[in-house]
Amino acid sequence: MQSLPPPPPPVPVVQAAPTTVSDVIVTAARLPPAAGEAAFSVVRIGEETLQRSARLDEALGGVPAVSLFRRTSSLAANPTTQGISLRAIAPSGAGRTLVTLDGVPLNDPFGGWVIWSQVAPESLEGLDITRGAGAGPYGAGALTGVIGLRERASGGVLDASVAERGGLRLAGSASEQIGAARLTLSALHDRSDGYVPVRGEAAGAADTPLDLEASSAALRADLPLGDAALSLRAGIWDEDRGAGLAGARATASGHVLSATAARAPSGDAAGWRLQAWRRESEFANTSAAVAADRSATTPANDQFETPATGWGVNAAVRQAREALGGRLEGELGLDARFNEGETRERFRFMEGQFTRGRVAGGETSVAGLYAEGSWTNALWLVAGGLRVDRWENTDGRRFEFDLQTSAPTLDETDADRSGEVVSARLAARRDLGGGWAARAAAYTGFRPATLNELHRPFRVGNDLTEANAALEPERLKGVEAGLAWTGERASWTAAVFWNEIDRAIVNVTIGEGPGTFPRAGFVPAGGVLRQRQNAGMIEAVGLELSGEARASDRLTLVGAVSITDARVDGGTSAPQLTGLRPAQAPIWSATAGIDWTATDRLTLSARARYESKRFDDDLNSRVLKAAVVADLRADWRLTDRDAVWLALDNAFDADVEVSMTGTGVAGYAAPRVLSAGIRRAW
Repeated sequence: MQSLPPPPPPVPVVQAAPTTVSDVIVTAARLPPAAGEAAFSVVRIGEETLQRSARLDEALGGVPAVSLFRRTSSLAANPTTQGISLRAIAPSGAGRTLVTLDGVPLNDPFGGWVIWSQVAPESLEGLDITRGAGAGPYGAGALTGVIGLRERASGGVLDASVAERGGLRLAGSASEQIGAARLTLSALHDRSDGYVPVRGEAAGAADTPLDLEASSAALRADLPLGDAALSLRAGIWDEDRGAGLAGARATASGHVLSATAARAPSGDAAGWRLQAWRRESEFANTSAAVAADRSATTPANDQFETPATGWGVNAAVRQAREALGGRLEGELGLDARFNEGETRERFRFMEGQFTRGRVAGGETSVAGLYAEGSWTNALWLVAGGLRVDRWENTDGRRFEFDLQTSAPTLDETDADRSGEVVSARLAARRDLGGGWAARAAAYTGFRPATLNELHRPFRVGNDLTEANAALEPERLKGVEAGLAWTGERASWTAAVFWNEIDRAIVNVTIGEGPGTFPRAGFVPAGGVLRQRQNAGMIEAVGLELSGEARASDRLTLVGAVSITDARVDGGTSAPQLTGLRPAQAPIWSATAGIDWTATDRLTLSARARYESKRFDDDLNSRVLKAAVVADLRADWRLTDRDAVWLALDNAFDADVEVSMTGTGVAGYAAPRVLSAGIRRAW
């Protein structure tokens, strides 16, 4: 993991100049990184780091303050909490970060979260994390930044492992040239009997393991298209997991199709990209009310179907040439995304059966035009972008009815809503000599509410959260400045930033149980009723430090620290939140690691992550203690291609609190886990 250096000169998408079709070497259809990206805060994670992690979100956890909504990884997290956020500004289950795979969004069309099991780390050659709101080609959803994944274009790897508590994992990816086409196949199967999140005296018969069974596969074909390339990709995924309570489970499945044609810029010749994609997803979730002594659960909600479809197109033209004493690069583009979906549920469990049904959903869309440009010379890199988007929420509806008589109990049609948003970014980077460089950036961005936030109420244990079809897009503005130094055997970076989210979407507490509330119904003792609201502003200031030192050819040390003080100003809409911290946002986050090549065959690694306390609710009444987790790993190389490995995650069996009920019962992340595997790479 390291800060992104200035990009190399572009390489053509189709390499060489063959005289026969069989000589063509085709790579994935993508544009190379724009030169201007190096002026922003970018962290690059390479293939070696990715392949040390069984799950993609766990690899991302090596960057401070980058995490899912809770401290739980996708091994145990409910799909609705797998949204990811960069920087500890205001984590959200829907996520405030856009995640793409070679330009195609991976965020769910209904909820905005990411099903991480759909992408095996083995299928990637690397990824870039761009922190700060993304104007330009990223647009809606990139409120705190973008995670751009790059799928493997050559070679292959196969990894098989077993772990405690019934863990079994098999994942691999391979790329092969067949005639004029290059085919890349990736697959993953991951299962675990799981662990019980509530432990000790507080646990009861209601508490069950967070088991998991997940599978995914993808096939990509790269084909020559004149002097360009065409990539066709299909992916499918399916996962089934326990929710930690008797009678509560969640499933997620779906498929994605995409087609991308691209030609990289070459000399003064323009490059271009044209991409279209379609994603269909299905989600089901059952929730339960918990007895006060945790001896039993009672069914509370059966969200048996959530069909959703997302599709989109994007296009870009990029050209670079020598001008104004340097190299000038410009890009014009557009992108449009459309989502539709609904939740279908049974609720209000009485006398041994559900008595009410609910269908709620709608459609959302965002479409925009953008212009990006950069200018580079021997000392300076200046980059900027301007973007105009139109968003729409249409066909919103919520229909509730009696399951016995089909008589309506609630029938609402939401007014169509729309608006325009202008966003921009500007950055500069200067080479100071002697390995030093300085940069500064300013940016704005926005995130429209997801269909899930607009229309779907949900329940976790005894806590209920109501939807809000009147939500407006969140808007972020920010500035930052950084300094970096790179030497022969060491490097470090430092940055300070200020961000402000206006109209932040927050789950606001509006009632406490026991009691019966309009629309939501009965809230049991120890539970609360919340509603998603545009609750004023969130302001955050932060400091980020990272460094790497190669003490010798065999020993490397890495470390990073993030300090973020985020505070809510609830204004007149939620004054009770003013001065409080956003839920699940720690102030301190730090990571450290060491890699030691002990012999030509043996490599030993250790990683540690620290987080200060965070809060599980908007009122900061449910405190999650600070935590330190250490992971150990040993790799033994059998041959140039084969290796065996042994890993001990949470090596000191730390109790990491990830949730807290209103009655003070904590849920925990995974205990110590020992795993072993074998890997073959070619």
